[in-house]
Amino acid sequence: MSERSAEASLRPVASPPPEAQEQPRPPPKRAKQVLFVLLVVAGVAGGTGWVLTRNRESTDDAVVEAHVLSVSARTSGQVERVLVKDNEMVEAGQVLVELDARELQARLDLALADEQSAQAQLDLAKAQLEVTERNTSAGLMQARGGVTQAASSVDSSKAQLEQAKADLAAAGVRLKLSSLELERARSLFDSKAIPQAELDLRQATYDQAKAAREQAEARLESTRAAISGGFAGVEQARGRLAAAASAPQQVKAARAQVELAAARYSQAQAALRLAELNLSYATIRAPRRGAVARRSVEVGNLVAPDRPLLALVPLDDVWLVANFKETQIGNMRPGQRAVVKVDTYGGRTIGAHVESLAAGTGSRFALLPPDNASGNFIKVVQRVPVLLRIDERRGLELRPGMSAEVTVLLK
Repeated sequence: MSERSAEASLRPVASPPPEAQEQPRPPPKRAKQVLFVLLVVAGVAGGTGWVLTRNRESTDDAVVEAHVLSVSARTSGQVERVLVKDNEMVEAGQVLVELDARELQARLDLALADEQSAQAQLDLAKAQLEVTERNTSAGLMQARGGVTQAASSVDSSKAQLEQAKADLAAAGVRLKLSSLELERARSLFDSKAIPQAELDLRQATYDQAKAAREQAEARLESTRAAISGGFAGVEQARGRLAAAASAPQQVKAARAQVELAAARYSQAQAALRLAELNLSYATIRAPRRGAVARRSVEVGNLVAPDRPLLALVPLDDVWLVANFKETQIGNMRPGQRAVVKVDTYGGRTIGAHVESLAAGTGSRFALLPPDNASGNFIKVVQRVPVLLRIDERRGLELRPGMSAEVTVLLK
């Protein structure tokens, strides 16, 4: 019995026929219903997401931007006072830094003195011009009158010369007649025909005629001398007229002096304005309202226009730059509304709108732009910067550099 049992245990057990194997149980009806519901929910969710996102483009590659104004000194000097602190909010025109202005004030005083001196020289030149114009005009008229007067004097002397000649001839005739009468009276006196008184009368008449002749001769010589002097006077008057004829040149020279003085005065005025500007540069003011940043200036520093002192960030004028993929901007246009979520404020939304799209991709304006013709081309989806302006802040203070998420509503 034991051997048969052992043999029976060693025999292979025959497998049942395939028909006798157990078939898989069909899924219950409830499982089918759950599967159907899941498929419907997934389809609805996918459709809703497609409907909600088909007219929107979003990116988390966005950052808040603002102007960063670098404030530098307009003139070299030593810092005397620093009136602001880091992160302080300042108003437009507020004094930030004051430089030592003693040297600049001295230069301003010197420029002011030069300007006053130039003005005095200009006034003097104008007065000299007026005097020259009057004197030259009067001198010209006087010289012309002198020539006329000298010529008239010569003509008058010539007439006097003719009269003197006639007087001399008449005096000679009277002298000759009186001489004859004197000889006749002497003969008659010798013959006792006339008295001594008659002879004396004839002698006096002769002496008078002789003196008249000598006087006529002297008058003739004087007239001739006067004519010679008259000719000299004419020449002298003509010389004065020639000198007075240079009046236009004298006036022109005086006017040139006025123009030169006016140019020097303008130069002195420009130097004065420049000195005033340099003095005003000693007081460095805020160009606009903003927060102080990167302050590196301290009292006692030597500053120059090439070294910035601090930076101003106008927090009231900020915007966003969102870098969208080039596949997202096909339907993006300026003026489209956008929703911005700033990470700093836990995703609170801010209204904005698209102002402009960049003229090229960010890589095109990089320091080393890619060269796709170099043989190592790998296609990469590029990013295009899009500038967005904020419509409402809702009391949130935005600072440049903050990260944000931007969604542009294309319709």
